[in-house]
Amino acid sequence: MQIIVVGGGAAGMMAALTAAGKGAQVLLLEKNEKLGKKIYITGKGRCNVTNACEMDEFEENILNGNKFLFSSLSQLDNKQMMDWLEKNGCHLKIERGNRVFPVSDHASDITAALQRGLQKAGVTIKLHTEVKDLCIEENKIVGVITQKGDKLLADKVLLATGGLSYPTTGSTGTGHNLAKRYGHTVMKCKPALTGMETIEDFSGLQGLSLKNVRVKGHLVKKKYYEGFGEMLFTHYGISGPLILSYSSYYAKHCYGEEKELSIDLKPALSEEQLDKRLLREFEENANKQFKHAFDSLLPSRLAAYMVSASGIAPEKKINEVTKEERKRMLSLLKNWTIHVSDSRGFAEAIITQGGVQVKQVNPTTMESKVISGLYFAGEVLDIDALTGGFNLQLAWSTGYAAGAHMIED
Repeated sequence: MQIIVVGGGAAGMMAALTAAGKGAQVLLLEKNEKLGKKIYITGKGRCNVTNACEMDEFEENILNGNKFLFSSLSQLDNKQMMDWLEKNGCHLKIERGNRVFPVSDHASDITAALQRGLQKAGVTIKLHTEVKDLCIEENKIVGVITQKGDKLLADKVLLATGGLSYPTTGSTGTGHNLAKRYGHTVMKCKPALTGMETIEDFSGLQGLSLKNVRVKGHLVKKKYYEGFGEMLFTHYGISGPLILSYSSYYAKHCYGEEKELSIDLKPALSEEQLDKRLLREFEENANKQFKHAFDSLLPSRLAAYMVSASGIAPEKKINEVTKEERKRMLSLLKNWTIHVSDSRGFAEAIITQGGVQVKQVNPTTMESKVISGLYFAGEVLDIDALTGGFNLQLAWSTGYAAGAHMIED
């Protein structure tokens, strides 16, 4: 059986080596000069290859496509993926939040293991080869047509062309366009797991990281996101793990709208407990100026920002601060409101939210329900998860499921 896999990313490589390992003749087409180009930049070049948490927790981190992914995750789960990499010469380590990385901290070790798997399975690889169309006869796929006009025949074809994020790696929506051309619905694509631009100017706080804070997003009085962890101030607004996750919920619920999010800078303390601490701080520093009121509570740069944001005169003596002004301080610490204007877009988004509608794809085999012999895997599908290695696992699992079933009639 001749199989063509379009796209040499995580899902495509896993599908190709799986199908070839089961006896198929596999041709892997990649438009870039090398395979796995996006893998090289994931996890800041370290490649957060999966997450080692238990599967019930894993599923809680899937934002779109949870039920659809149940079958593929059961065919190749996170522990099995880790075992596969170890057996193929890539040793792994588990870090905070069950994030899994190669021991070397080099993403190239992941691609090297996959390429060894491709070579061992006998996969034929063609680089610099872009697919511009599919060959369909009587609602069945028979091959693809390349950008150069070559017609390549196949019994089955897998589209693993990625989404729209990091377009410099080749993710330019080719698979979505081909899917739409042949009767598939493509859900609106939005950038996810990305930094957020804010109305407020945080350039003076650029590079400042806050740990152990709580962020909430509300939509018409209904909370659509709550997270605890680390965030970062940037020249354009806010980022960091907590905000990357927030951006996925923003994309899902209110993409393109200006929205407020609230930050609890002291989540370990209730309002009453924090108010008592403020009173104690005020008593101990009664004769100091108000501009020093946040010194023991916040990093120096953020303390200075909060003095300004409070609207209280910096030179005012702390013992002259009124109860109403203290309550204003309390609100800033427990419920600091930030206005989000937009996300950073596909150029900086780690993943794409949206893609080929999963209702039109068999969840066990990854075969299209619209065109016989056409399969989908990875980010081209309308599936996504939060940050922490979950999205790469979705690529491995859907790629494996497609590769395993493409050799079956």
